[in-house]
Amino acid sequence: MPILEARSISKSYSINNTRATVLDGVSLSVEEGEFLVIKGESGSGKSTLLSILSGLDRPDTGRILLVERDITELSEEDLAPVRNSTFGFVFQSFHLIPSLTAIENVMFPAELRGDPYARAKANMLLEQVGLSGRSASFPHQLSGGEKQRCAICRALVNEPQILFADEPTGNLDLANGRTVMDLLCDLHSKRRTTLILVTHSREIAQTADRVMTLRDGRMVANSDHV
Repeated sequence: MPILEARSISKSYSINNTRATVLDGVSLSVEEGEFLVIKGESGSGKSTLLSILSGLDRPDTGRILLVERDITELSEEDLAPVRNSTFGFVFQSFHLIPSLTAIENVMFPAELRGDPYARAKANMLLEQVGLSGRSASFPHQLSGGEKQRCAICRALVNEPQILFADEPTGNLDLANGRTVMDLLCDLHSKRRTTLILVTHSREIAQTADRVMTLRDGRMVANSDHV
């Protein structure tokens, strides 16, 4: 049974009074513990697909099934706890809260759940990624690589079943980008968390179990090989 499945997903937006199709009948399934890369050039629809798979956006047509449960028609009130407890998110732009310290940013999703061990879990994760000495630092005091490692900790604090990563190295230099990818691959390997990552990088795609390629909103390749 796939942990996540998309069936005939389509999505379009109105741009200057013109309807632009971003996704056109995309289907895919993801197995539990799999590392799937969604690859494509800018404008191919890969980030939109990730947003729909993760419940951050809704398709115009089609369905998203989470362990055979259709989450497409859930109200925002019902979908929010699913996102917080089942999904983790790592974005290109970090999205750390400026007024919170590193440890407070990591704790935040767990505190929303009322987890009494939020601080302990956050401390453990920061230590695992080499940031235990930066826990009291605010985002503006962290380097780009440190911010992304902090964001990864925040994504993992609720022990999600599925981790979504949208161009997680896009705002990093080459060295920090490799460090972050090494960290994601290591965490995926040790935790067996399902990892769905969007990239246009062939090098990053080569680390995945499977690669799906989008072009102009359609799936053009779905292979175990890049």
